Amino acid sequence: MNKVILMGRLTRDPEIRYSQGEKATAVARYTLAVDRSYRREGENNADFIGCVAFGRSAEFAEKYFRQGTKIAIVGRIQTGSYVNRDGVKVYTTDVVVDEQEFAESKAASQNSGFGGGNYQSAPKPEPSAAIGDGFMNIPEGIDEELPFS
Repeated sequence: MNKVILMGRLTRDPEIRYSQGEKATAVARYTLAVDRSYRREGENNADFIGCVAFGRSAEFAEKYFRQGTKIAIVGRIQTGSYVNRDGVKVYTTDVVVDEQEFAESKAASQNSGFGGGNYQSAPKPEPSAAIGDGFMNIPEGIDEELPFS
């Protein structure tokens, strides 16, 4: 199985091109900066992963994605190679995007800024709403409203 799920920020605006032929297809290329869960001294704290989207996904990326936008993608790894102008064989690895979506609200994106981390934590429940065993106290008579009861 070849399946990749990534979440990160765009390092620049997507680059859009169109294929040749009768039915020109949009092709979007962009790079995601994906945070590492660990960091060694002297190393980057992110990996920069090349992604390519086709067709409607590429057109969506062109219209809505901008540098710093946090997105989540699902796709597959594809490797390839080509010979550059100097006659050297170059190997490539890209994620071919099957699904892509925003990973944060527009307001959160504007508040955090690119590479930020200015996130607010969720409010904590009132202490009186919890019992000592860590479970929330459910009032009597509410059982009829619960979908799983």
